[in-house]
Amino acid sequence: MPWLTILMAVPVVGAVLVALTPKGNDKLAKQLTLAVSVVVLALTIAMAVQFSPKGDRFQFVETYEWIPRFGVHYGVGVDGIALVLIALSAVLVPIVVLASWHDADAPSAKRSVKTYFALLLVLEAMMIGVFAATDIFLFYVFFEAMLIPMYFMIGSYGGAQRSYAAVKFLLYSLFGGLLMLVAVIGLYVVAGKNTFMFPELIGAIQDPTTQKWLFAGFFFAFAVKAPLWPFHTWLPDAAAQAPAGAAVLLVGVLDKVGTYGMLRFCLELFPDASKFFTPLVIVLSVVGIIYGAIVAIGQTDMKRLIAYTSISHFGFIALGVFAMTNDAGAGATLYMVNHGFSTGALFLIAGFLIARRGSPHIEDYGGVQKVTPKLAGVFLIAGLSGLALPGLSSFVSEFMVLVGTAERYMVPAIISASGVVLAAIYILWMYQRVAGGPTAEPVKEFKDLNGRELWVVAPLIALIIGLGFYPKPLLDVINPAVDHTLVSVQVEKFTPAIAEKGAGQ
Repeated sequence: MPWLTILMAVPVVGAVLVALTPKGNDKLAKQLTLAVSVVVLALTIAMAVQFSPKGDRFQFVETYEWIPRFGVHYGVGVDGIALVLIALSAVLVPIVVLASWHDADAPSAKRSVKTYFALLLVLEAMMIGVFAATDIFLFYVFFEAMLIPMYFMIGSYGGAQRSYAAVKFLLYSLFGGLLMLVAVIGLYVVAGKNTFMFPELIGAIQDPTTQKWLFAGFFFAFAVKAPLWPFHTWLPDAAAQAPAGAAVLLVGVLDKVGTYGMLRFCLELFPDASKFFTPLVIVLSVVGIIYGAIVAIGQTDMKRLIAYTSISHFGFIALGVFAMTNDAGAGATLYMVNHGFSTGALFLIAGFLIARRGSPHIEDYGGVQKVTPKLAGVFLIAGLSGLALPGLSSFVSEFMVLVGTAERYMVPAIISASGVVLAAIYILWMYQRVAGGPTAEPVKEFKDLNGRELWVVAPLIALIIGLGFYPKPLLDVINPAVDHTLVSVQVEKFTPAIAEKGAGQ
């Protein structure tokens, strides 16, 4: 069963069908998009059930020659790290479809609704492909191709400054991708193996200087994509101007390609260079954690505030990747998933509030919890997950990253822990200003969550709570893949692993 090819083909075919729906029949386009995204989710679950954590490292492998002259293959396969990120994508897309049904952040009547939803499905195929690719050239193709639907979703359906934000997003990403292309070609030439297949290129580059240059090309592209401080400046503009659903996929999935690339490609292809640059990356990560949190505190726009919190969270993920311990690596991978759920919920709830008030500015709200208790309640839970409250999903990830980092780098771990305190400030202060205090006059007209909106947020809240109490199913899948990665990098294994000694019990 070619699971991964089917998972990519279904949304592409769905996008074509949506594009061919009769003009003016927007409801059919939405229904078809939702149906296709649910089918992809069901297929992903079916594939995940058949994945064996104790089996081969890469499973559901497909390899076909694509450009034989240069050794380029259509090569796909997943390990535990890629599997959980594909699952994250499959979960978020139907939620985004429902959230974009007819909110103010969804396409307006003046724009093509079916084009928006067709772009959503194309983006889903690209997201699955980028995590599934085991040929580095194929990975690069997906890495760049997924920029196109997101560019049009921001540039055509975003806020007042959408054109500026979309172009800035595209230029930053293309520049990083161009450097990675140079590094990909350099890897191919220096390795001399006439192949781009990732498993065959592990250990192919032995010269330390060559490793450093190639590492720099890959890492810069991934640092921009993540984004890691100081390559982050495109994200607040893009997230603030994007439709709420597009912002969820941008920050929840697309940005994870950066941290995924660091863990997958930088560490294993260039182990010596990774160790050489580790002090620098740890410094950037710690600065990003503190900087993102402090700047978030000063924001007056809800979506920009959430975007800056993500910069802080991406610092934690990069820190976990380059700490190079089993606990930190597993925590970083789990953090990628949990961040997608918690930040996705925050962006969607912000979208619901903006749809009711017509403004993203925090000062235009107040007293929301008195008028819409359900909306305020889910807002609070998503926010508490964002600040890593024990019992919610982000806590497990953050705790594993910090403890795993402390096993090697105690001082950076201690400094990074202050990000938890700062997170409490920016989340609780935002919630207090929006939901607490006197009820603003326009807020008195708000309606509480309707049935569709409850279907949007309920799965995310359930996952946030469920994975907070019992993350073991995900960690059982993640741990073997992280262990294999660290073996490739030739770092000693720290035992006993937190993932096996209590975090999931």
